[in-house]
Amino acid sequence: VLGIVVDDAIVVGEGIHTEAHRIGGGVEASIAGAQLVAKPVIFGVLTTVMAFLPWLFLSGSTSEFTRHITWVVILALGFSLIESLWILPSHLAGMRPRDEKKLGRFGHFQKGISDSIIHFAHRHYRRIAQFAVNRRYLTFSFFVVVLMVGFTLFSAGWVKKAFMPEIESDEVVVNVTLPEGAPYSRALEILTQLQQAEAELVEEVSQATEGEGQLIENWYTRSRRDSVLAIVKLAPPEVREMSAKDAALRLRELMGDVPDAKEVSVQYTQNNDGPGFEMSVRHNDLDTLRLAVDDLETRLRTYDALYDIRNNLESASDEIQITLRSGAHKLGLTLGDVTRQVRQAYYGEEVQRLPRAGQDVRVMVHYPESSRRSIESLEHFRVRTADGREVPLLSVADLEYSPGIKRIQRWNGARAARVSADLKDSVRDDIMKDLEENFIPEWEKRYPGLDHGSVGQAEGEARFIKEVTGLYLIAFFVMYAMLAVAFHSYWQPLLILVAMPYAYVGAIYGHAVLGMTMAIFSYFGIAAAAGVVVNDNLVLIDYTNRLRDKGMKPLEAIIEAGVVRFRPIMLTTATTIVGLTPMMLERSIQAKFLIPIVISLVFGVFTAFFVTLLMVPAMYAIGVDISDLRARGRTRVKRVFHRDDSRPADSIG
Repeated sequence: VLGIVVDDAIVVGEGIHTEAHRIGGGVEASIAGAQLVAKPVIFGVLTTVMAFLPWLFLSGSTSEFTRHITWVVILALGFSLIESLWILPSHLAGMRPRDEKKLGRFGHFQKGISDSIIHFAHRHYRRIAQFAVNRRYLTFSFFVVVLMVGFTLFSAGWVKKAFMPEIESDEVVVNVTLPEGAPYSRALEILTQLQQAEAELVEEVSQATEGEGQLIENWYTRSRRDSVLAIVKLAPPEVREMSAKDAALRLRELMGDVPDAKEVSVQYTQNNDGPGFEMSVRHNDLDTLRLAVDDLETRLRTYDALYDIRNNLESASDEIQITLRSGAHKLGLTLGDVTRQVRQAYYGEEVQRLPRAGQDVRVMVHYPESSRRSIESLEHFRVRTADGREVPLLSVADLEYSPGIKRIQRWNGARAARVSADLKDSVRDDIMKDLEENFIPEWEKRYPGLDHGSVGQAEGEARFIKEVTGLYLIAFFVMYAMLAVAFHSYWQPLLILVAMPYAYVGAIYGHAVLGMTMAIFSYFGIAAAAGVVVNDNLVLIDYTNRLRDKGMKPLEAIIEAGVVRFRPIMLTTATTIVGLTPMMLERSIQAKFLIPIVISLVFGVFTAFFVTLLMVPAMYAIGVDISDLRARGRTRVKRVFHRDDSRPADSIG
């Protein structure tokens, strides 16, 4: 937003400066300079508002923070328009050309820089622009190649993509969940395992830094019968040599396997949105679903980037299934009789309800706790037959242990399971692509009726991309319609809006060069960069039209407009890059949320700088060629019809 606001001020200030040198300064020059650029500035702000407006209409949890940021941007743009067109001209009304003899040392230094920029524009940029216009088709082809290479890098996976950026925390949280009924001694064993891993990690860091490096400030643990929790407080990022991610992954590796754990999670980010990889598997038959999930997990274990693979079919404890033996029916026993007596003994049988405090209190009769505390008590359980005799349970029934299901999920009527895993790197798309090509076709043939789909982060990202794409198509057509009305042309709005894809491609190149992951915040920076470059193109095309109205030839006008507008366009680009580079290099946790925005804005504006000053003049010249070709075609058609009309009519008879 600051780049857009500064851009408006630079454009208006440059216009007032030009008029001050032309007519001598004063209020008239200030008003004339503001009026000179009023149309491109106003429509530049409107198009930028349209570039941010789609973020107001997103659905889901994404809109909770995008809506607030968008309103801040829109209000800032509105106030910047008021400031640049009304307040700034008032401040610059007293500006007059300065006498060089009265300039001080700083004044001469400032004038020297200004003159050098103007000299570069008139001497060097003019030649470059003339080359771009004379070789317009070569220039256009070059920028198309730049565009295609950028999109290829993005689609081929050279640029990491994620729905939310990975913001490292200064804590590593390890949580081990055990099945229900696990002995407390097992939790203590895992706690000891964790503490040993922590000690080994500290020793490794100490050896690598020769005893000078600090990684962990303190360590908190908590153990319960069914869970073990460890919170590792890391040293500040400026002190430690290892990132939170590397520390978490190394700690998990040193910890080793916990085969009897229901789930092992290691979190090192502030914005944890669940597992990095999730898939939903659906089938009507539960046994088939289990087999399919087992095959999928086996495949997922072949990827080094995935760890702690689990599914939600795993229950907290096993189930005991009772099946009657063949001789039980001779004693008059049915499966219902046996299971009912077991339930009465262990769960209880309601025998009475007592009113108390306005409610009914159930009175349950069951075995004492000492007789039903352990599973081994079932071996001594006795079942009463129809004639009143008691026989051992194991003499009439078999007990079989099988994994139970904590909950059953369904999707369109079919039973569903969710397979999830944690990711070491942002390679979810690469893994899904490999699964789709090399595993899923054969997997679906092996289990007919099987269905699968993306859930979690992948599902949210797909929904986000679909919504944003549709909303931005609408916004693009609205921007095109506004500019077509303003410039009375259907061609010139395309010249103005052509820089928007290059802001996107510039952001792709920036993330690729710096090795950063493109996330939802990156697209905010792209929208801001699009606003800056559209504003620059607006000013360029508007000034070209003014020169043509004065009688200048089209190609000369576009080159002269580029030379005159070179300084404000260059200043906008330079101030944006210089002002945001320190934030891009910041290592604090608070800056991690803003770095993707800054990268998109800096590289998007830098790329569009060349698009505005080189590609747009080349495309303008191509448009002139097309207009000339159409004019020559119309002239030839008129000549043909004129020649036909001038022929004498044939006489009859």
